Amino acid sequence: MARISRIGLTLAGVLAVAILSAPIANAQGSAVKSLRGETQIDEAVGKPLVNKQAKPANGFGRAYRQQPPLIPHRVEGYQVNKSFNKCLSCHSWPQNVQYNAPKVSETHYDSRGKDTDDVAASRWFCTACHVPQADAPELVPNAFKNARELDGAFAN
Repeated sequence: MARISRIGLTLAGVLAVAILSAPIANAQGSAVKSLRGETQIDEAVGKPLVNKQAKPANGFGRAYRQQPPLIPHRVEGYQVNKSFNKCLSCHSWPQNVQYNAPKVSETHYDSRGKDTDDVAASRWFCTACHVPQADAPELVPNAFKNARELDGAFAN
């Protein structure tokens, strides 16, 4: 009886592995592909290359008014926590002059209607709004159009 149970468990395990390793199909019947491509889950994947890029003469394009500027350099390993913000080492005044870096907007120094000399706590975590630019292919199809590309669909 114990031998039958072991054989049954072994067969169940083999069946489970076969089912889990089979390609998963979406509603249209085609196999779902991982965003990682053919890379196995335990295989190391290099980080996408995000080097400092030359700023175009007319600046980086924005998709909507008041879109936060993109970060044109790597930020991996930048320490940003409640006590320290690496971004401010170069972008706060007066260090921005020394490093030839854009200064943090004056709006980031306003704390509840009161001007301060320090970045407001509500603006402390830069990457909550600002993201690094990357010349990377889209991982999923994207048909986004900004308001100017909508051919006047929202014109007054």
